[in-house]
Amino acid sequence: MPKKQSKNKEMLIIVESPAKASTIKKYLGNKTDVKASMGHIRDLPKSKLGVDINNNFEPEYINIRGKGDLIKELKKSASNANKVYLATDPDREGEAIAWHLAYILNIPTDAICRVTFNEITKEAVKKAISSPRKIDMNLTDAQQARRVLDRIVGYSISPILWKKVKRGLSAGRVQSVAVKMIVDREEEIEKFIPEEYWNIYAILSKDNKKFEAKYYGRDNKKVELHKKEDVDEVLENIRNEKFLVTKIKESEKKKNPAPPFTTSTMQQEASRKLGFTIKKTMSIAQGLYEGISIPNHGSHGLITYMRTDSTRISEEARKFAKEYIVNKYGKEYYENRYYKTKNGAQDAHEAIRPTNVNLDPEEIKKYISVDQYKLYKLIYNRFMASQMAVAIYDTISVDIMAGKEIFKANGQNLKFQGYMLAYVSTSETDEKNEYLPKLTENEKVEKEKIEPKQSFTEPPPRYTEASLVKTLEEKGIGRPSTYSPIISTILDRKYITKNVKQLVPTELGKIVNKLLIENFTDIINEEFTAKIEEEFDEIAEGKQEWKSIIKEFYTPFEKELKKVEEQLEKIEIEPEVSDIPCDKCGRMMVIKEGRYGKFLACPGYPECKNTKPIIQSIDIPCPVCGGKVIIKKTRRGKNFYVCENNPNSCSYISWNKPKLGEKWNPEDNKKVVRKKASKKISRKKKKTK
Repeated sequence: MPKKQSKNKEMLIIVESPAKASTIKKYLGNKTDVKASMGHIRDLPKSKLGVDINNNFEPEYINIRGKGDLIKELKKSASNANKVYLATDPDREGEAIAWHLAYILNIPTDAICRVTFNEITKEAVKKAISSPRKIDMNLTDAQQARRVLDRIVGYSISPILWKKVKRGLSAGRVQSVAVKMIVDREEEIEKFIPEEYWNIYAILSKDNKKFEAKYYGRDNKKVELHKKEDVDEVLENIRNEKFLVTKIKESEKKKNPAPPFTTSTMQQEASRKLGFTIKKTMSIAQGLYEGISIPNHGSHGLITYMRTDSTRISEEARKFAKEYIVNKYGKEYYENRYYKTKNGAQDAHEAIRPTNVNLDPEEIKKYISVDQYKLYKLIYNRFMASQMAVAIYDTISVDIMAGKEIFKANGQNLKFQGYMLAYVSTSETDEKNEYLPKLTENEKVEKEKIEPKQSFTEPPPRYTEASLVKTLEEKGIGRPSTYSPIISTILDRKYITKNVKQLVPTELGKIVNKLLIENFTDIINEEFTAKIEEEFDEIAEGKQEWKSIIKEFYTPFEKELKKVEEQLEKIEIEPEVSDIPCDKCGRMMVIKEGRYGKFLACPGYPECKNTKPIIQSIDIPCPVCGGKVIIKKTRRGKNFYVCENNPNSCSYISWNKPKLGEKWNPEDNKKVVRKKASKKISRKKKKTK
């Protein structure tokens, strides 16, 4: 009898996401099975601390609830494969997920089962599979150390906040430091006292061509003008004086391109240039990394791994960049550049770059979403510019004397665009050519007008998502994978709110911050948090043992914790009083936070239980009847716009914010009504079952 053919697959590859699994499956054919773990499959339990303090801080991992069927499927696929490779993300988190998968699938930790790739292309995936390795326990332990320490801090301090402030609050080792930074900045702004200062501008001309010179000082010394009397003195000194060119300095200024993106710089630039939140940027980048189907190229990862703090790029990428730049712009625009990665960077991966320089953003624009195109173009152009020649400016600096008073005029002209042909960063956007007429030393120029201008120093700006990430990185707080979750968490906890793009601490955020820094000074500070990050790095490099770091932290922390629990008194949060009287009892209503956001409530509860929604309106009249347009929210928090007279005398309702003078499309009304109706129908159906 002929032998029964085996149904076993030659290989099972386990990745983290279905999108990545789908892309890789297309590269490897039918003999390979590719499954997704959907992120972590084991974690610490939510219902308790999950760390055995008395047993050398041993983590008590459990299978994540709801993943039972997935685990069964992975075990079955593993038993039907001749070889199992764990191809989770190439960072500490991914290494830990691989370690948990190995435990679930009974794969020995010293087995050659781990593969990683920095980009999801056919060549990179096949190369990675041809050179597997063991699970790196140093990387795994670094992730375990972070997870355990964050769990101890969060699950120890959060219950105190529940008991002493209000239920539902949380504290975290890094998130609390981020809140502290935002609160500290707000206090700086509130305490700031503006100082007066003046500038004097001279509008001069030569051959009827006007230019501007700015007051510098006298006797070759810079003079600062702090009050009107100082200005009046200068104006009096130059009243009858001629303006004479005394010194001309011509030079050449060279500007180097910025390095290719790291996670942090990508998040900052996408925020400034595209208006993306940090969370949105990372979500779009994840999709670009995992793979998109492009005609004639198949399913293809468009960018390299997007969690990195390295500016290094591979020699192969350099070669392709050179070929592209020389062909498109000319050889004078190419320059082979190496960028030094900052101290403390993990440098495990390359910078963020396109995987294939031939996939020009404009050529693939129609195959990707608008937001994917915007971010891909940003990454693509920044990478190209990083391998291009300097931009060159001709500059001129001129000293002009009026008696003993010195004015200075500066001009510049872009002579060679260099890398600016491909990419101009936000810091360079406002840099323009500045015109000066042809001047010679000892010649007189005409005085057209003198303009004194009073100004006042301004307080430091509030943090935006971009500037907060930049500061966190500069201070060594957090790592590329943590910036987005930090900001999302403190927004979700209502410790901060957004005012346009600015991050503003709430009253709750200020109260919690004050409590934490007064009682956990050694933990809630930038220096401690940065030091811990360095120790995590040392664990990843095999220089430290992770449990010894946890023990060193826990001993003083435990004493501090007991002291706070015993001594801290309950804090009452006074609700914000509105200017709206209760229409039942006359008391001024207060603003409270509920499940679906803020609402008005009578402070006389329980005698008076009156509540009202907070009505937000816009200053654009209804396009149908001219009434007030009110902003409402769906259950999922999406805004829609409705006339105050709807449904009585006006039918205006729209997903889109109205614009002055625009005509309303009644189809918008149908779309909003249909969506709301369909939800009601589905709920009714569920009840009748």
